[in-house]
Amino acid sequence: MREYLLTLCITAAVTYLLTGPVRKFAIVAGAVPQVRARDVHREPTPRLGGIAMFFGLCAGLLVADHLSNLSAVFDNSNEPRALLSGAALIWLLGVLDDKFGVDALIKLGGQMIAAGVMVMQGLTILWLPVPGVGSVSITPWQGNLLTVALIVITINAVNFVDGLDGLAAGMVCIASGAFFLYAYRLWYGYGIEAAAPATLFSALLIGMCLGFLPHNMHPARIFMGDTGSMLIGLVLAAGAVSITGQVDPDRIAFSAGSLRSAVHTMVPVYMPIILPLTIIAIPLADLILAIVRRTWKGQSPFAADRGHLHHRLLEIGHSHSRAVLIMYFWSALISFGTVLYSVHSASQWIVFAVVAMSAIGLVLLLLPRFQPRTPRWAEGFVPPRYRRRRAGAEPVEEPAAGSSLTPGADAPAEGRTPVAAGVAGANGATALSARPRLLDGLDGPKAGTSR
Repeated sequence: MREYLLTLCITAAVTYLLTGPVRKFAIVAGAVPQVRARDVHREPTPRLGGIAMFFGLCAGLLVADHLSNLSAVFDNSNEPRALLSGAALIWLLGVLDDKFGVDALIKLGGQMIAAGVMVMQGLTILWLPVPGVGSVSITPWQGNLLTVALIVITINAVNFVDGLDGLAAGMVCIASGAFFLYAYRLWYGYGIEAAAPATLFSALLIGMCLGFLPHNMHPARIFMGDTGSMLIGLVLAAGAVSITGQVDPDRIAFSAGSLRSAVHTMVPVYMPIILPLTIIAIPLADLILAIVRRTWKGQSPFAADRGHLHHRLLEIGHSHSRAVLIMYFWSALISFGTVLYSVHSASQWIVFAVVAMSAIGLVLLLLPRFQPRTPRWAEGFVPPRYRRRRAGAEPVEEPAAGSSLTPGADAPAEGRTPVAAGVAGANGATALSARPRLLDGLDGPKAGTSR
């Protein structure tokens, strides 16, 4: 465990330290697209944050290769090298997309090529663990196609959910934490060495996300862009493929002592689709809803819009930070609840706890829909928005963002044009201050997909 923590910390430190220089490089390189109508942020923000995450991944793999216990992963398996090869290709594709803009179909083809390179180096599904049947062998072509499909779906699920500051990195970090606990239990709890690569991949992914989050929390100073979102999606998918299709259930049955115990242990990984569903259920649901919504309107599945789950939370009335925290809550509830159920699947209190937490999550989700009624005697202790409106009283309009706050200043200052919130060119979360001179004169490239 100490070597995993060391690898995680090195990855996080390298990612954190490189994100600042990468931000300056993105500004100089012109990877600062203008704010679009569907964007939530209010100022042009540089992308290419995935560059720092990729170098953090490389540093973590290099350190792990020189540690006594983790070096065996590189000696006994080719999966770390397969991950690095696929990550390099997807990283290059993301850099080109963030800087110049890449067509959606070309990007999809690049994702399939990166997944195919990983498959060619041995990262593939060999069999399917089916309850009551055991291990079902599949042909190499079936395993390769299933692996490529799983990787591409996971990459796009993470890419689609990257719409708010800190959302994608935080949700993937939570999912990777749950995945790490499960993979570590299989390796050290049951002595299954085939789970070692997935454990390492999860630790690296946690470090990448933790190192980038301080720069990406609201208000974000830099976005990971498609460079980062596709990269972390690929690493997450690589761990899921490694542990799902290469861990033999018969080994677990031998270690658990009975077939019934093995069935309980393998609950989250009965099928290769179930594990990614539980670990990234929220991004995957957002992906499916987006495809159905866009095709129903006759649009391309890759056409950008403001119908994602995080946009819906903002429309309900949640603030930016609260919407992100709600998405964190549901991601943690589903991923950790599934992993906990795999450990104690015979215990009913886990199901009751998950149901109770889901009810709490629904209350928090719909809270802005309800207008609280404060008693008259308590109105002096609550903010004005929770006080009852007096009969015949006119609503007081707050000054718009960017308007003058000094008495007598009814017109904007000479030479300055008022800027509405959410319009390109405004700076900061309140859109009151001047635009940084560092961004003056920079024309962003053609908008890509998400961030």
